[in-house]
Amino acid sequence: MDAQLKKGLLEICVLSAIEREESYGYKIISDLEPYVVISESTLYPILRRLEQSGAVTTRNVEYNGRLRRYFSITPIGREKVKDFIDSMSEFDRIKKFILRGKSYDL
Repeated sequence: MDAQLKKGLLEICVLSAIEREESYGYKIISDLEPYVVISESTLYPILRRLEQSGAVTTRNVEYNGRLRRYFSITPIGREKVKDFIDSMSEFDRIKKFILRGKSYDL
């Protein structure tokens, strides 16, 4: 998969993982695990970019004597998810075009 496309998809996956409730790194990875493999070294740069763009906010909470950073989605982040969902119909049309008359085992 194209690196830029995958990067964009991972951002949407991360936003979707925290859309219902705020979460922290390890839990985000665990929540995504059944659907997509993502490592800490991939997740944290994504979270930093999302924070810099205003798509997420953070707060630190002490947990077992350590600080745990929680991430929450913002209206900007919700709009990114909505825009992605809206664009899925275009992806579906493109996929149908590519697959027309072809017999791939998908």
